[in-house]
Amino acid sequence: MILANAFCLFFFLGEEFYEASPYEPVTSRLSDIFRLASMFSGTGADPVVSAKSNHCLDAAKACNLNDNCKKLRSSYISICNREISPTERCNRRKCHKALRQFFDRVPSEFTYRMLFCSCQDLACAERRRQTILPSCSYEDKEKPNCLDLRGVCRTDHLCRSRLADFHANCRASYHTVTSCPADNYQACLGSYAGMIGFDMTPNYVDSSPTGIVVSPWCNCRGSGNMEEECEKFLRDFTENPCLRNAIQAFGNGTDVNVSPKGPSFQATQTPRVEKTPSLPDDLSDSTGLGTSVITTCTSVQEQGLKANNSKELSMCFTELTTNIIPGSNKVIKPNSGPSRARPSAALTVLSVLMLKLAL
Repeated sequence: MILANAFCLFFFLGEEFYEASPYEPVTSRLSDIFRLASMFSGTGADPVVSAKSNHCLDAAKACNLNDNCKKLRSSYISICNREISPTERCNRRKCHKALRQFFDRVPSEFTYRMLFCSCQDLACAERRRQTILPSCSYEDKEKPNCLDLRGVCRTDHLCRSRLADFHANCRASYHTVTSCPADNYQACLGSYAGMIGFDMTPNYVDSSPTGIVVSPWCNCRGSGNMEEECEKFLRDFTENPCLRNAIQAFGNGTDVNVSPKGPSFQATQTPRVEKTPSLPDDLSDSTGLGTSVITTCTSVQEQGLKANNSKELSMCFTELTTNIIPGSNKVIKPNSGPSRARPSAALTVLSVLMLKLAL
């Protein structure tokens, strides 16, 4: 009884920590967008030219060439940079709404390039960090406790569903090649982008060009006896190999090709046949007898006719009991030996006739 109660408590806590995602699972992949990212990031091109390129700047320029992307990007930049008063630098609620509209309505081939662009220098990495205007949408005067921030997020049904979706698609899995559930980078990147514009908005913690670390604006100070749970929650962002691998793979334009899970079936192979001498050119596999003879044999066998009542039956007997000597044109009966070992049939008949005449 005690074990059962302990199991129920563990199950409840597990459900409380990782809630089920209300969204349909993402089964498609980002192969086409990854290839575009590879083209724009210069993967496979001259390494010197690629290293000097600011891919985040290139992504912003590409956005400006698309009317919808340019319009919605200009909108959230204007709103998030608008100072309300000397003590209130912006309207965070409106900034979050404008960001949600941008990431929900602009195709991911533009938004992902701005959010997950690969960087080789500090300037590029800082532009990447500034993508969501973090001074308004992300940072605050003080960092709240992560569990308190999670509690605030869960009071809003949309923020709660986006957080659950992130955990479902980005939770580190040590049974897959990429450390992502079902080896699906797209599901993780989409869930991450889906949290931008809420209280749980994540972002890059610094401008490091190579060390990718993202986190919500929170810490685990003052967690009390919930510190372990808080640290675990925070590590799902800061030390998440699935999320880190997905961001790096997109920035480098290197999607993963993973075979579908399930039992592996080997291709059917032709049974091995020992090499035997080929049949002579004037004989076929049926020992020279036509298909009509085989058909006759079948009907005769089914009707149960006697051997001495039909000429066709004698042909059947010949077809079914003869073999071909490999490498020759001779057809012999199975029980026959060398011709010199037994008297011929003609000699036997002649001896019988001579004996009758003598009598």
